Amino acid sequence: MSVEKVSDHSFEADVINSSQPVLVDFWAEWCGPCRMVAPVLDEVAGELASKVKIVKLNVDENPETASKFGIMSIPTLLLFKDGKIASRQVGAAPKAKLISWINSAV
Repeated sequence: MSVEKVSDHSFEADVINSSQPVLVDFWAEWCGPCRMVAPVLDEVAGELASKVKIVKLNVDENPETASKFGIMSIPTLLLFKDGKIASRQVGAAPKAKLISWINSAV
């Protein structure tokens, strides 16, 4: 399973109303740490597909959603469960830490 893209338009349907937990990666093209964490999230998406859906939201293209959730620095990862924020992780992290964080939150 690969990481899908979401937008201001699709956020409610894809994330808030999802039946499974969703990890949202708030990122931008120009962000170096965002580009570092992207391949790690691709791997995690494959390994934890049965537990969590992973999506990306470009903050430059979708400022409404980023503003709504108070995203001040990127990458910021928000884990939504039952339509609410269950956990927040700011900054790039190694794969093992991300998997541990996801497992503890879901």
